[in-house]
Amino acid sequence: MMNALERRSTFALSSIFALRMLGLFMIIPVFSVAGQTYEYATPALLGLAVGIYGLTQAILQIPFSLIADRYSRKPLVVFGLLLFALGGAIAAMSDTIYGVIIGRAIAGGGAVSAVVMALLADVTREENRMKAMATMGMSIGVSFAVAFSLGPWLTGLVGISGLFWVTTIMGLAAISMLFLVPKVTRHHRNYQQGYLAQLKQVLKMGDLNRLHVSVFSLHLLLTAMFIYVPSQLIDFAKIPLNSHGWVYLPLLVISLFFAFPSIVLAEKYRKMRGIFLTAIGGIILGLGILIFGFESKYILLTGLGLFFIAFNVMEALLPSWLSKAAPIQSKATAMGVNASSQFLGAFFGGVTGGQLLLLNNTALGWSILTGLAIVWLLISFGLAQPRYLTSMVLRLPEHKQTDEWTSQLLAIRGIEEVVVMSDQQVAYVKVDKQQIDDATRQDLTQLLGKEVAI
Repeated sequence: MMNALERRSTFALSSIFALRMLGLFMIIPVFSVAGQTYEYATPALLGLAVGIYGLTQAILQIPFSLIADRYSRKPLVVFGLLLFALGGAIAAMSDTIYGVIIGRAIAGGGAVSAVVMALLADVTREENRMKAMATMGMSIGVSFAVAFSLGPWLTGLVGISGLFWVTTIMGLAAISMLFLVPKVTRHHRNYQQGYLAQLKQVLKMGDLNRLHVSVFSLHLLLTAMFIYVPSQLIDFAKIPLNSHGWVYLPLLVISLFFAFPSIVLAEKYRKMRGIFLTAIGGIILGLGILIFGFESKYILLTGLGLFFIAFNVMEALLPSWLSKAAPIQSKATAMGVNASSQFLGAFFGGVTGGQLLLLNNTALGWSILTGLAIVWLLISFGLAQPRYLTSMVLRLPEHKQTDEWTSQLLAIRGIEEVVVMSDQQVAYVKVDKQQIDDATRQDLTQLLGKEVAI
């Protein structure tokens, strides 16, 4: 069970993630249609306006994350959210498509997704990590559902510029959630290494690279689809844009009910790889259905529903798997590369979606997206089951320097990381059980002055 500190921190950081994603997602289902009112708008520029956010995110995630592995994570999150809010305001005040593109690019400069994930990993015990990361993943799923429901309705109410103002407000609201997260100090092995060595270590790991490909593919497909889908719902299903929310909401709610048990199966029974590959299969099936049945309202909705189910499962699994697979001393860096991949996928998805609109061949468009999903599945077959660590919660020593005590702990074989929360007077000690033997237990007993069950 999570303790009060973990629950509070998970809620706060998931809310930050959700508010940012809400601002991003609300634009996606409406912009390819509503954005046509901007001066100089073309299908290609509409796709770029949606995707440019992802490009600046992708470029800046890694620098932000490298810094976050060395210094305090919280100030970086605040800076990133301020940039996000500023970009939304610039887009809201723009009359031309080029102004919107600039605003979206600046908003994307607040590249703190990985920093937020790493902060969540700091303040949760290893055995609760899946719950915390899954909660963050599910918050993305919920924000996805809310955004796709609210976006069309709000656009009808306040217009597309009003929608960008809402994005700005959400960015500012997210900053306040950081007050619920405790201050942490991280200690782990091999901390002192150059930025380049740190990045190289992450880029050499095959399973991490497969996870990066996965998040890239997932968000490319999502963004491309929803530049493509609104016009199809209007043309083939005869549903006006301001009513699209009533299409997305029930499909997304149903998908969340499927996502929850999938996550339980993945963690409790250690079936993460199987669930992961099945979810990719679900995406392929959903897209495949749309190749042949897009002209039917009900087949179109069935394909979308299957995609949403698989999308929400993937969004919940990916953060957890990444936190398990990432090197402890470079956790934020690994998450930064992953987040860069995610937003690079969103950028290419926007560009791809714009080009698909120009094809004027719906079946070919869906075939291209299905083919990309099949390539993703083939790459993902090389994934191995993730490594599992456990955590102990220890009181900080009263008559000993914390740094000295931490160094002594890390010298014991099997102790991988110590996260100190000085204001709570506790530390989370992350342990690889497979390396623990009788000698290790004796060393721990001697250091702590009592027996510890591992």
